[in-house]
Amino acid sequence: MTALHVTELGDGARAVFVHGSGTWAVHEAFGFGAQLPLAEEFRLVLPDRRGYGRSPDVERSDYAQDADDIAGLLDGGAHLVGHSSGAVVAMLAAARNPESVRSLTLIEPACFQIAADAPLVAAALERNRDALESVPPDLSDEDLVRLNFESVGFEAPPVTPELVRATRSALHEIPSWGAEIPVEPLAAAAWPALVVNGGWDEAPQAYREHGGEPIMECARVTAERIGADRLQVPGASHWPHSQRPAAVNAALRELWRR
Repeated sequence: MTALHVTELGDGARAVFVHGSGTWAVHEAFGFGAQLPLAEEFRLVLPDRRGYGRSPDVERSDYAQDADDIAGLLDGGAHLVGHSSGAVVAMLAAARNPESVRSLTLIEPACFQIAADAPLVAAALERNRDALESVPPDLSDEDLVRLNFESVGFEAPPVTPELVRATRSALHEIPSWGAEIPVEPLAAAAWPALVVNGGWDEAPQAYREHGGEPIMECARVTAERIGADRLQVPGASHWPHSQRPAAVNAALRELWRR
């Protein structure tokens, strides 16, 4: 039993979702709010990671603790879906409890370490490290949220206490790119796997160059190394599951019905 706050909806085969940094499980734009219609056919299990949403505070969010939490939710068998840094957590959780995984879906996986030998990925890793170190420690809540979104070319959403908490948790978490991902057992697993990317075709040029191209390379290499199918969603960037939910939900239904 974990300390997480977990939202559960629907009946049928269970599907566990792992949200990325700076959000929470059922957030409409950055979490999995757009996947709630899947509860018409499946049992959705939507945990808030520690430090996010309605889960307890934590001194520093940690991918290893998150992976243990998620692995504990897989008992009895479940489909597993992770987005961004949450996809790294999902990969670690799947490796911890492989017999309980029915399928694995990685959406825009931020597993830079898997493709770190690619020059554009190595450069992105360096930029990410520099960006974390350069954030002024005394930013106001409003400025912190604004900087987080405007730095990648997006207008900041309305500032709420929940969004401020999620942004500060993301700022202080142990970066997921430091995790050692056991690729071999994932590649050897019998369950089907899917890697989903946005097409990044409508993203601001700087965001596509510095964010999209490296993460698309991560996805390509990851799919190749674990033997996953791959879906690229035109008209979406880092959140294809909320930007183009019809395409992603259809792919999830197809995968989960196998």
